[in-house]
Amino acid sequence: MPTDRFGREIDYLRISLIDHCNLRCIYCMPLTGLRFAPSAELLTAAEIETVGRAAVAAGFRRVRLTGGEPTLRTDLVEIVSRLASVSGMGDIAMTTNGILLPQLAPDLKRAGLRRVNIHIDTLNPERVRQIMRWGDLARIWDGIRAAEAAGLTPLKLNTVVVRDYNDQDVVELAALTLERDWHVRFIELMPLGVDEAAAVARRQFVSNRDTRRRIEQALGALTPLASQNPSDESKNFRLPRARGVIGFISPVSEPYCGSCNRMRLTADGRFHLCLLNDDELDVKRAIRSGGGIPVVRDILLRAVTAKPVGHKLDRGESTERRDMYQLGG
Repeated sequence: MPTDRFGREIDYLRISLIDHCNLRCIYCMPLTGLRFAPSAELLTAAEIETVGRAAVAAGFRRVRLTGGEPTLRTDLVEIVSRLASVSGMGDIAMTTNGILLPQLAPDLKRAGLRRVNIHIDTLNPERVRQIMRWGDLARIWDGIRAAEAAGLTPLKLNTVVVRDYNDQDVVELAALTLERDWHVRFIELMPLGVDEAAAVARRQFVSNRDTRRRIEQALGALTPLASQNPSDESKNFRLPRARGVIGFISPVSEPYCGSCNRMRLTADGRFHLCLLNDDELDVKRAIRSGGGIPVVRDILLRAVTAKPVGHKLDRGESTERRDMYQLGG
């Protein structure tokens, strides 16, 4: 397993498949001024497989597919199948808004996808349209049911908490765990980039301390759960007599950079060394110049070695060349 300069074992690759999305969440994608990578600039399914094989050769064991919205890739099932064919690939998961899962979930499961995280910010239909803008609660809920029916479990629901939009809805979301064995995770806003969405992230920030307090006041004390993985960014809890799990991902108020095990691959073929920094290494150029698995493996290991110690949000510094929708969180 590759280890960076700070002694962190890096074995988890997040692959952004596309920077397009079929939603426009207020903290992620503005309605205007967007610049998407042309299709020719995106890594192909075969190139993504090459990166996957190189990652396993370097000691990586987990892959998560992200976007934008990964289900917009017409070759998504092929990508999953290619990655699942890699000997030594331990886990393939995906983060999605779930809207297209009713059509895709069974095929993705058969292709080798293990599980999904589904993004849902509120259970209130009107506020879904306010915060996720092009979102529709019924369609997201159909995606959740499709994922569960296909066996893409344990099912995790991701909620980004935004002041004055959905901060009062966290109790209803947390209550889902009382009757269902789902993981409901609350995520703090992260200001990436310099666009309108990053400004929302700065203005409307809600600490997970406040979110936890609101949940406990309404539903009872949360019991901490022992961590199954020291690199898990979520601190997990359970409500009294609940079947499911409540998690808090707090990159701003409680940074977990010291246990980070992640590397990111952008849709246009660059290893992005840290979510909240601009450092990148180009791998697409090497692949398209004839470089194979050993070359890609060496670039990935260089990226691990160059990985920063952590973000600088406490100094007011974040990414300037990438926005959230280009990195997939």
